[in-house]
Amino acid sequence: MARKKIDKDKVEDVVSKSQLKREMHGLQELGKKLLELKKQDLENIGISDELHTALTETKRIKHREGLRRQMQFIGKLMRKEGQETIDVIDAHFEKQRTLHNISNQQHHLVEQWRDRIIAEGHPAIELFIEKYAEGDRQWLRQIIRAIAHETTKNKPPISARKLFVHLRDTVANQKH
Repeated sequence: MARKKIDKDKVEDVVSKSQLKREMHGLQELGKKLLELKKQDLENIGISDELHTALTETKRIKHREGLRRQMQFIGKLMRKEGQETIDVIDAHFEKQRTLHNISNQQHHLVEQWRDRIIAEGHPAIELFIEKYAEGDRQWLRQIIRAIAHETTKNKPPISARKLFVHLRDTVANQKH
């Protein structure tokens, strides 16, 4: 039996069946994420009417098998969408992830400032005011005294919560 000789220059980029399945499942997962979007966000993305209708109908389906089939249908419709639309959808979710990460970082920063101000007192307040000129030095000193009073009397940490809100608002309003 003679073997065929394959010319490497003529071999085109052949996508394996496994790769096609991975891409199909990826689009189906992207379709699942679209289900979580609000109606207004979904309309702003610019998907086809057929896909929009399928996503709307999916929210009404309660039966497990029906939902599975509908998700496969959404995956099929996602494959029909243009690459530009898929890129817009990906960009939308990437923007959401970025905003979420920024929000988490800011929350952790405020927690760190709150803990530091409670632990160190006036030196930490001065550092905070240096960094955030919008901060109210006098109010911060008063709230630290109130926190110390609440701590010694074993009262709920109402002042610590007020401090957190004040720091959060000050950090959020900082001009970049």
